[in-house]
Amino acid sequence: MFFSYFKDLVGREVTVELKNDLAIRGTLHSVDQYLNIKLENTRVVDQDKYPHMRSVRNCFIRGSVVRYVQLPPEGVDIELLHDATRREARGG
Repeated sequence: MFFSYFKDLVGREVTVELKNDLAIRGTLHSVDQYLNIKLENTRVVDQDKYPHMRSVRNCFIRGSVVRYVQLPPEGVDIELLHDATRREARGG
């Protein structure tokens, strides 16, 4: 379900919070079936805590280290989420 939903969010800004508490905001470039995420135009939410991450502009995030993916409120399309759920239930 999540894979098909995230595919439709490519090009939108998201915040990915990792299991180590690092939160990275950027434009969703791609996502695969393992929920590995590629972000562009990234910035760290708490730059004072992670100053070494200030120069990172693009990153690949392994799906197994993701805790949450936060979407802006205007980025949540309930109908799209319902459609993705239905597609997943049908096996497609």
